[in-house]
Amino acid sequence: MKKKDFYALILAGGSGSRLWPLSRALMPKQLLSLNGERSLLQQTVLRALKAFSPSNIVIITNEEHIFEVKNQIKDICNEDKIGVVAEPMGRNTLPAVLVGLDSSKKPEESVFAVFPSDHQVEDEDAWVEDLFIGYDLAKKGWLVTFGIKPHKPETGYGYIKVGPSLKEEGFKVERFVEKPTLEKAKKFLSDGRYYWNSGMFVFEGKLFLQEIEKQQPELWSFWERRKESPLLANYSKFPDISIDYGIMEGAQNVAVVPASFGWDDLGSWEAIYRLGDKDEQGCVIRGDVLALECENSLLFSYGSKLAAVGLKDLIVVQTRDATLVIPKSQVQKVKDVVKALKQKDKHLVEAHLTVRRPWGSYTILEEGEFYKIKRIEVKPGAKLSLQMHYHRSEHWVVVKGTAEVIVEDKVVLLTENQSIDIPKGCKHRLSNPGKVPVEIIEIQSGPYLEEDDIVRFEDIYGRKK
Repeated sequence: MKKKDFYALILAGGSGSRLWPLSRALMPKQLLSLNGERSLLQQTVLRALKAFSPSNIVIITNEEHIFEVKNQIKDICNEDKIGVVAEPMGRNTLPAVLVGLDSSKKPEESVFAVFPSDHQVEDEDAWVEDLFIGYDLAKKGWLVTFGIKPHKPETGYGYIKVGPSLKEEGFKVERFVEKPTLEKAKKFLSDGRYYWNSGMFVFEGKLFLQEIEKQQPELWSFWERRKESPLLANYSKFPDISIDYGIMEGAQNVAVVPASFGWDDLGSWEAIYRLGDKDEQGCVIRGDVLALECENSLLFSYGSKLAAVGLKDLIVVQTRDATLVIPKSQVQKVKDVVKALKQKDKHLVEAHLTVRRPWGSYTILEEGEFYKIKRIEVKPGAKLSLQMHYHRSEHWVVVKGTAEVIVEDKVVLLTENQSIDIPKGCKHRLSNPGKVPVEIIEIQSGPYLEEDDIVRFEDIYGRKK
């Protein structure tokens, strides 16, 4: 059933801010396990492997997430043929798709399916069948999208109004509709000709590029010059624009296939509650939670004990450094919380206390105005960059394993309970030459302790900042 000219472009660059405090900029929702043991990205990749050859799958993410994306793929299928492309910065879905097309061997001769990495799909076999209906329509000259039959007046999705029938294959799209008011959403539901826009597409590369040339001449100019000047090198100059607004809404030959599979974008805590497994009191519980006399609530705790008594119709999500408490009916306001935090407590929307890196991870244990204490774990055979800091000094204590430390021209091997000082301004590097993880406690001191006070001289992972 798999076709040689059919490619999957998986979009994995979003931030998922509506699922704060669990979803953060450095660990967004597509990389989290929200509805099972595997992350949403892992579920998406495994689903894609049912319809596409591994070498025909490309994941478009960003530079901050590329190593975590690769690690998650390796954890589920050890498949090195799946492509991963890193955007240097976010530029919405249309530029991401253009980069995905460029990563394929013959974009003008191929058909592409585009879909997000953070959706939940029930009945994956039906999803595959619908994709191939889209493939057949694309071969006939249609730009194809997939519509979800609404079951409630939803104001958080865009809509598609269908026009004439294309027999059993779908409908011609009459128009796209932006996210409506509640009153309009109720009318759309009763009308019966409106579908939720799923954000999934299928099209021939040749036709899609023709639409870019027609509708987005600025992007087309970069595409034409891509061999002399690569797309990613010019990415900061790309317009910030979506596929829907940039191409689909202005094209004439757009078709919609009504989805025969169950779908949800898991875009809010209300959706996580609605789709979660509930106990006898209607509660969805995960983590170390003690719930007494609670009803119809979502109670999540990651890293500490959460005791809840007498709660009803609430969302409570607790991490080690932040807690969200909000009525289920007001979950759309989480975005307002994130917006407010960006003004005063930006670190709370950027990263968790534990941050994963290609060499391992670090966890912030405690911090004050002029000090920060971390636990650092380095995987066997891994090494941090050769670096230095302008504003901080560091003191390292090895608590597990054997560490190789370079300070200027000096190389030292440290084992458990041994320590070393790293003065500010000195080039240094931490490596793990052994076969077990190395754990160290790092004590930073100085007037500025943020992660951007790192000057890299050499990095085996290709990072520059």
